[in-house]
Order: sequence, then C-alpha cells, then structure tokens
Amino acid sequence: MRWIFWPVAALLAVWALLRTSGVEGPWAWVALVAFTPYVALGSALTLLAATLARDRVATGVLLVTTLVLAGAVTPRYLPDGEHSTGRPLRVLSANLMLGVADPEAVLALVRRLRPDVFAVQELTAESRERLAPLRELLPHAVERATPGAVGSAIYSRHPLSELPMLEFGAFRQSRALVRPAGGPEFELVSVHPCAPKPETRLPCWRDGLRALPRGGPRLTVLAGDFNATLDHGHLRELLDSGYRDAAEVTGHGLTATWPMLAYGPVPGVTIDHVLADRRIGVTAFEAVTVPGTDHRAVFAALTLPAVGSGPR
Repeated sequence: MRWIFWPVAALLAVWALLRTSGVEGPWAWVALVAFTPYVALGSALTLLAATLARDRVATGVLLVTTLVLAGAVTPRYLPDGEHSTGRPLRVLSANLMLGVADPEAVLALVRRLRPDVFAVQELTAESRERLAPLRELLPHAVERATPGAVGSAIYSRHPLSELPMLEFGAFRQSRALVRPAGGPEFELVSVHPCAPKPETRLPCWRDGLRALPRGGPRLTVLAGDFNATLDHGHLRELLDSGYRDAAEVTGHGLTATWPMLAYGPVPGVTIDHVLADRRIGVTAFEAVTVPGTDHRAVFAALTLPAVGSGPR
C-alpha cells in the first residue's frame, strides 16, 4: 500500500510547494496550476484513504499538503460578510468569443443587470454593429474592435475619457477614466492579456498581466478575462498591490467561468474576474452563462467611497 500512497503524496506535496512559491515555470505548469481547487479536493480524499490504510508517512505528508492547499482555496468559498455603504457602482464584463456571442442575449443581460460600466473582450467590427443598441443604454464608449480575439471595449452610463491602451502580443486592453456625476472618478480596464498557450506566448501573457495598473492613489477597477486564476502568482501579486476579487469577497471565488462550451474533459476554472480597489466596497457578485461564448459574463455590485477619500 505504501507504494500506492507515497508517489501520490510526493506529487501533491510538490504541487502545493510550487503553487505557494508562485513560480511561473514552463507552459505546462502555468496551465495546470489553474486546476488547484480540484487538486486540493483530491489531496483531502487521498489523505482520508492513507489514514484508513494506516500509512503514517503518507498521512503526515498529505496532512500538511492538504492544509496548505485548503488554506489557498477555502477563502474563496467563504464570504467576508461585508455590508458596504456608498455610491453604488454596477460592473459587468463579458468575453464575446471572437465576437460570436449571441447579441440579443448580451443586450438582455445588460437590460437586466443595468450596469454602470460594461467591459467587453474579443470585440470585432461585426459584433460591434450587432451590439449597436448598447449605445442607447450606455451612451459613452471606448471601442477598439479588431478581428479575432484581440479587440476590446468599455461602455458606460457616465462620461469617460480614453487612456492609453495596453498592447502586448496584439491584445488590446482598453482603459478609460470614468466620471460619475457626484461621485469619485475611477479608472476602468477591460482586461484581456493573451492566453498562456504555447511556450512562445508566455511572455505575452506575463507582460499583459504585469502591465495592469497597480493599486495607487487613483481608484481603479479591473474587469475582464484575465486568463489567470487566483492560483497564478502574477494575479496574486496584482491583488496584493491593492485590489480585492469581487467573487472571493462574496464567497463565489470557486465559480467556474471557462470553458462553458464543449472542450472535452477540461473542468471549469475561474479566469474571469472583477478586481476592485480596496477602498471600494463589494456587495454582490454573479456569473452568468451567455449563449454563443465559452466564457461566463461576470457582474459585481460595488460601492464607491465618498469623494475625497484618501488611499488606505
């Protein structure tokens, strides 16, 4: 029985060590670490089996490993119990999957959730035309439609001014300064770094994440397809700079947002996020399936601090 548990315990322990260290590693590890929540569950089940088999060595290793992985994953399932007050801000984000997402479903979602700002990824010229009625609901916009998966846009109820885009590997992450009437202005980024697929695109993915604005004096909201989960070191570094993940704050941090279409045996992972400046309250989160795209849209109800509030 030891020959059964020891290799598995060693493999799980290495996984926990690499995940905790935040090492980027080769492409295979960048892809695999996204599935850490499933590995944490597997570690707990293996610990139970080793305990029942009375393998003390494997049980000891698996106990430490399971505690480490549980410490990383469990907070995403536990809501913070926050009751924020302030100016409401409703944020919606959706990846249109090469622009082929059902436009009527997207418009219906906007009408139902009534976002103040809407971050869009993979916007093409054709999908921009099909979503033209958005301008009646959200009249202010920055639209950078591009063929394929690299375009993006920001739609808003409030006046906005465009900021320089973030461009890495042709992926265009739109940015804008939003000015709500009677509320503090804030920066919004429609996040979409390139996916870390083959080895040659790892620098593009890494640079796209590192280029996102860190927490600072300006209020900032980052919303979109990060192509990264909370188990990726680069995303945790971004959070540590001054953000909170809306899904994690509300206890929905394990809600899978991709893939929502048929991708064989690939289990769901959480790569779409709304990250809010720590001074911004988080009151609700929802992930919504949209026909025609392999990503769920993500929605967060936030509260902006009073005008003139200083950074924490």
